[in-house]
Amino acid sequence: MAPAKQRSSLSDVVTREYTIHMHKRLHGVQFKKRAPTAVKEIKAFVYKHMGTTDVRIDPQLNKEIWKQGVKGVAYRLRLRVARQRNNEENAKESLFSYVQAVNVASAKGLQTVRVEES
Repeated sequence: MAPAKQRSSLSDVVTREYTIHMHKRLHGVQFKKRAPTAVKEIKAFVYKHMGTTDVRIDPQLNKEIWKQGVKGVAYRLRLRVARQRNNEENAKESLFSYVQAVNVASAKGLQTVRVEES
C-alpha cells in the first residue's frame, strides 16, 4: 500500500457548499434546545468536513436558524463554508472556517459543490 500523500494545510484554502440535514441531527432534542443544538451541530459538521477547530458562524446564518423560533429549525440548510487563512496576531490555528447561509428555493437533493472564488 502506498504511503499517504502529504499536503500543506495552508494551501487548502477552499470554499464549498453543503446541504446539511438538520432534521435528523435534531431528532429527539427537547424543543427549547433545538436552535442552540443546531448551531453546535453545524460547528461539528464543519469541523469534521473542513478540519478546523475555529468555526465562525455568519450572523445571517444565525438569523436563518432562529427565524422560526427556538423549536422551528428548518429541516435542511444550504451552507457555504470557506476555509481561510487566519491573519490575527496571536492565532492558535493557521486556518479558520467561515459558514454562511445560501438562499435556495429548496435544499433537498442538492449535492456538495466546490465554489470558485473570484
